[in-house]
Amino acid sequence: MNLKIVNYGAGNIKSIQFAFQRLGYEAVLTNNPEQLLKADKVIFPGVGEASSAMKKLKESKLDKVIPELKQPVLGICLGMQLMCNYTEEGETKGLGIFDVDVKRFSNTVKVPQMGWNTVKNLKSDLFKGIDNDSYMYLVHSFYAENCCQAIATTDYELEYASALENDNFFGVQFHPEKSGKTGEVLLKNFLQL
Repeated sequence: MNLKIVNYGAGNIKSIQFAFQRLGYEAVLTNNPEQLLKADKVIFPGVGEASSAMKKLKESKLDKVIPELKQPVLGICLGMQLMCNYTEEGETKGLGIFDVDVKRFSNTVKVPQMGWNTVKNLKSDLFKGIDNDSYMYLVHSFYAENCCQAIATTDYELEYASALENDNFFGVQFHPEKSGKTGEVLLKNFLQL
């Protein structure tokens, strides 16, 4: 399988590569638009700050390439947030793949949310074989609002979209590569889409 990870200098890439290796697949880093267009599946990771990450995407023209992809694409953490319309982090315009905005948690809760939390209201084949209220690992200060494209929600101060789907695009706020067996099932499901 031709599996590519979008390389734009934002993300804990190694843990994602190791997660796919454990499943028997090699995920190759690239920022080459041609390679991304020809891939069977694309992973769009991200750890860091939204406005600087978007700047890097624009520098390599990936902000134009990613929304045009026709194969299954999985955005993880900041990758998912950048696929939304807008994020309050750095007042950043996103790729507009998911029709939702990203907000900052208020100061009434510990920010960032860091650690294990449950995902519920699971829809989509991405969650096949995963039980409602399964635990996933999260580290984030910003969240996508709950919306009609939500395929999972999580409670932290309020109920927010912890996973999104629009056509061939999927996004998860949690880190499946750090979420043990449950995260592994999700990555397997993504490979089978």
